[in-house]
Amino acid sequence: MLRHALGKAFRFLGYTVQYGCIAHCAFEYLGGIVVCSGPSMEPTIQNSDIVFSENLSRHFYCIRKGDIVIVKSPNDPKSNICKRVIGLEGDKVCTSNPSDFLKSHSYVPKGHVWLEGDNLRNSTDSRCYGPVPYGLIRGRICLKIWPLNDFGFLRASPNGHRFLDD
Repeated sequence: MLRHALGKAFRFLGYTVQYGCIAHCAFEYLGGIVVCSGPSMEPTIQNSDIVFSENLSRHFYCIRKGDIVIVKSPNDPKSNICKRVIGLEGDKVCTSNPSDFLKSHSYVPKGHVWLEGDNLRNSTDSRCYGPVPYGLIRGRICLKIWPLNDFGFLRASPNGHRFLDD
């Protein structure tokens, strides 16, 4: 009887570990659902919007200018941030705030991206902490799930003029 109970317990433990590994791989490599907070991506993403983030793009280096990404915060590694990719390595980017009279520019170093929130006046982004290493990117947001009246693919940046083409 004890042998039967131990057998069931070990089988249950084995299935739990297997399904836990499958779930981990799915969330780490395929994607997941993310609840966004804060005003930095308004009007594209509002506070408490729910989005789907796919993680394959970062593994295959398919992140492009204009994509919205989930990134480990350079200021606080325990938290994630949601920002738009403005520049990739080698791109010339405007590093000044919109209200600055004199505009300053810089080049994004190798292995880094330049990130900015769509709400330029209320966003802590690369203009504050500089270029972000590509390795901190967790995923690319591709779909807004909630609220239902705004369900679908995300719209283009309201700050398209900040994308510089040389």
